Amino acid sequence: QVQLVESRGGLVQPGGSLRLSCVASVRIFSFSAMGWYRQAPGKERELVATISTGGLTNYADSVKGRFNISRDNAKNTVYLQMNSLKPEDTAVYYCNARRVDSNTFNWWGQGTQVTVSS
Repeated sequence: QVQLVESRGGLVQPGGSLRLSCVASVRIFSFSAMGWYRQAPGKERELVATISTGGLTNYADSVKGRFNISRDNAKNTVYLQMNSLKPEDTAVYYCNARRVDSNTFNWWGQGTQVTVSS
C-alpha cells in the first residue's frame, strides 16, 4: 500500500523560504511522476510542480523561478524548495504520486498547511 507522508509546513513571512518533503512508503522510481499540488480556501486544487522518473520538471507559471522540485530516490523522498514566498502561496500543499500504465493511478499525502503572512 502506498503512503505519502509530508513534512510539517508552517508560518513564513513574505519573502521567506520553506522546504517541504514527502516520503513514500515504496520505491519512488516505481512511479511515473511525483509532484506537489496546493489548495487555497475556496479554490480548486492546482498543480504546483511535478518531476518525472527521468528528472523532467514542470512548474505552474505562478511559481516558476521561485520554487524547485527535486527527488532523492535513495531516500524515497521528493522535495519542494519554496523561495520568495508570497501571501498568495498560502494553501494546503499535497504530495502526489502517479503511476501510468494501462490505467492511471494517483496517491495523495494528507496535506500540510503553508501560511505566508507577516
